[in-house]
Amino acid sequence: MPDKPGALHRAAEIVKSYTGNIIRIQYDRRIDPATVFFEVTATPESYSRMKEDLHAIGYLQESLPTLGFLKFSVYLPHEPGSLFDLLTYITGTGANIAYIDFDDRRSDPGRVTISLNVNETAIVESLLDRLKSRYRLEILEYDTTGEKLDDTVFYVRFAQAVRGLIGTAEDEFLLSLLQDVNHIVQELNSLGQDPKEVFEWILCTGRTLRNTTGEGFYADVQRISLADDVEVFCFQMPGGGNIFLLRAPDETVMIDTGYGIYHEDAVRMFQHYGLGDPGKIRRIYITHADADHCGAGGFFEAKAYTHTGSLEIIRRANRAYGSRSESSILEEVYTTVINLFSHFTPPEDPEVFAPERTGMRSIFPVIARFTVHDLEFEVLESLGGHMHGQVYLFCPTHGIIFTADTLINFASLDEARKRYNSLADFLVTSVNVDSDCAKRERKALLELIRDMDEELTPAGRRCLVACGHGAVSVLEDGRLEAIGPVERYRAKEAEG
Repeated sequence: MPDKPGALHRAAEIVKSYTGNIIRIQYDRRIDPATVFFEVTATPESYSRMKEDLHAIGYLQESLPTLGFLKFSVYLPHEPGSLFDLLTYITGTGANIAYIDFDDRRSDPGRVTISLNVNETAIVESLLDRLKSRYRLEILEYDTTGEKLDDTVFYVRFAQAVRGLIGTAEDEFLLSLLQDVNHIVQELNSLGQDPKEVFEWILCTGRTLRNTTGEGFYADVQRISLADDVEVFCFQMPGGGNIFLLRAPDETVMIDTGYGIYHEDAVRMFQHYGLGDPGKIRRIYITHADADHCGAGGFFEAKAYTHTGSLEIIRRANRAYGSRSESSILEEVYTTVINLFSHFTPPEDPEVFAPERTGMRSIFPVIARFTVHDLEFEVLESLGGHMHGQVYLFCPTHGIIFTADTLINFASLDEARKRYNSLADFLVTSVNVDSDCAKRERKALLELIRDMDEELTPAGRRCLVACGHGAVSVLEDGRLEAIGPVERYRAKEAEG
């Protein structure tokens, strides 16, 4: 909408004239002086007529042009009307002036510096040809990535940055995404967060994932013997949660899959460690529905198993489903954004654990059991502190528990992983959908691990804690400490 008095009122009047009900509106001049977000409920017929009227007065944004940024200086003759003539040339091409600077009292009189936002290369070439024929001209900057655009087209610039992260995308999809992202900004702004910082943290999430694939991919790796014939591999991914592989004589079993965007890199890493073809992975157990724990499941032919709540979260694309935070716009939109950036590809038809309880382990219901070679696992249902439908996988006979995101060895995370994890904390204010419940779960798991240690100590063994993030650890004086050697895998070095 034009940045002038009465513009907002005129748009609201059109909505009202067709009995539309405005349920959300957001405008912040500090972000973008020409963009307002409306959410309106109306009948389909009224909605169509509203759009027609808004389109007729030039208010409705229906596309996201790919804009370029051009900055140049021209030297004007010292005579009346010279600046007017220059502006006439620029206006005639349809370019939008974002910046202009001129002062005849400077040491280089006649120099005018101008920045333009332009949406077609042909416009740039035509304008420059006309200016070159008449003025002394210096091109200072020309950028087509959108990075140099000014804040008068902030949302267009943001959309171009998103395009750079996810590849080509239709305008309709990007406009819908901007609507969702704007809703996050509105919510966090009401909590005192700087809106520009929110946008930057969202882009930082996507950039981190993109930059840690291919040659930028790395992982921290542990391999630990659980039994004579079974070995567990822990792969700490550069962003998000761990992938675990249990290698047995007759099969390989995966626990959590990492982000979809890391799939190809992860497969090459598995092969580097002698884990063979992905087809040897026969089963996948998913602890919960966050993208960093199930987002690559659809790339494998293996049968996947998960909680019915996790399956529902995947289908609804809302990580807060089934919790008291279910209506949180932050949780819902964050799910959309992280699924997009991480190439979310969950298993298509996972088998869900039966809802019946077969026993209790501490405060957690036992809802299923399975074996890997001679290891017998109990599937423990969480109380939903981190996420509805999260489960823990506990093998009491061999002393290992996969705690998902209820227990994390933060001390073992490198600085890059800590920074990445902080992005989610910022954007949803807490990664736990019920923080009080999450505390109860942590306390109960730690007690369970201590009890397990007491049983295993006479045999010279310890309970291994396979955290959702960070190194496989043991409990020492109430703290998680990494066990055994941890080596760094780097894609560049492995290929070399």
